[in-house]
Amino acid sequence: MSNKDILKNGLEDLGIDVNDEMLEQFKIYREILVDWNQKMNLTGIEDEKEVYIKHFLDSVSGVSNGYIQDGMSLIDVGTGAGFPGLPLKICLKDLNLTLLDSLNKRINFLQEVSNNISLENVEFIHGRAEDFGKDENYREQYDIATARAVAGLPILMELCVPFIKVGGYFVCLKGPNANLELEESKAAMEVLGVEFIEKIDVELPDSELKHNILVFKKVINTPEKYPRKAGKLSKKPIK
Repeated sequence: MSNKDILKNGLEDLGIDVNDEMLEQFKIYREILVDWNQKMNLTGIEDEKEVYIKHFLDSVSGVSNGYIQDGMSLIDVGTGAGFPGLPLKICLKDLNLTLLDSLNKRINFLQEVSNNISLENVEFIHGRAEDFGKDENYREQYDIATARAVAGLPILMELCVPFIKVGGYFVCLKGPNANLELEESKAAMEVLGVEFIEKIDVELPDSELKHNILVFKKVINTPEKYPRKAGKLSKKPIK
């Protein structure tokens, strides 16, 4: 089976209605990723098949069980090379996407990808979640906040939950330690105003990687003191 077919079948298994334009956008995305990766560290994976499975399909798995849908507003916190936000946007054309990252070079890369594959309604923010989570233009403005491999779950919650409207969801892509991190996050859930909904096990084609999606629903407004400043947040996570 070709890499293109692996990607196409994987997307269809996730309920995505795949077309040729979408597959071409993913192909170009991966080519730009490899090109920029020579100049800056964006990913440890460059092989086409590996990128398709471990970055693109893993990112799009965020649509599982219907929490992320077309037409919603979504912020991807600490997006890095655009995962999971950009692959989700390629598949959900009407997603109103905000990509937030603290490194301007990565923002430049994301703009380059978006321009080359003609994505619309994407906002790029160079900055820290600790600052923008306090900004009234962004605080509690999103249906969904998402993140992938950014930090431990209590820290990640404090960075992401302030962006979510009451009734919205935090959809977090995690590795094999999800259960342990969940246990460590009970205090953060209570303080920040979210409740745990479910853990979704993700099976990727041709891969033994164990990935999980943790889903939380925002039930009350986050207290104004959160997120705290970067130093405090990492030194003393809510526990």
